[in-house]
Amino acid sequence: MSAENDRHATKMAKKKAARDKIMATKTDEKGLIIVHTGKGKGKSSAGFGMIFRCIAHDMKCAVVQFIKGGMSTGERDLILSKFNDICDFHTMGEGFTWETQDRDRDVEMAQAAWNKAKDLIRDPSNKMVLLDEINIALRYDYIDINDVVSFLVDEKPPMTHVVLTGRNAKDDLIEIADLVTEMELVKHPFRSGIKAQIGVEY
Repeated sequence: MSAENDRHATKMAKKKAARDKIMATKTDEKGLIIVHTGKGKGKSSAGFGMIFRCIAHDMKCAVVQFIKGGMSTGERDLILSKFNDICDFHTMGEGFTWETQDRDRDVEMAQAAWNKAKDLIRDPSNKMVLLDEINIALRYDYIDINDVVSFLVDEKPPMTHVVLTGRNAKDDLIEIADLVTEMELVKHPFRSGIKAQIGVEY
């Protein structure tokens, strides 16, 4: 073994010892409030990645889509066709707000989605509930942020994970969250005239 490899092995051994010491202190478990926000792509994709991880572990879970309407997506089609026994899936929105152009209808649908979400979260058999694009509904005040925050703090079962996606997450939501990731936009093909593509966006 070369001197360089020796130095590397010694350095990694020290790093492993320090890491093991830190990990030994991490013994608690709890249901997390997880927020994926920011202008970059990947917020819903990250949420669905966690849902598919739950499915792979045979953990009951649920999805409520707040904005996306009847358009077919790979995630929804796969869950409904293969995993609807373990993942309860609800598309409650009717499309993006600039498509519906009817605020009263948008508010009505968002409220219905939130009521469905509360029912799913209250059910302790659901180990994870994804609230896809709820931050958009909160941004436009279709749902009261105070209601969402108080429900998550006071009524969410202690071992249930709730994932909330969408840009412009409210500060009050970020404050109570256990895990917040902000997707940063560096480059986007849309700016170069590339449309949303199957397998990438949906």
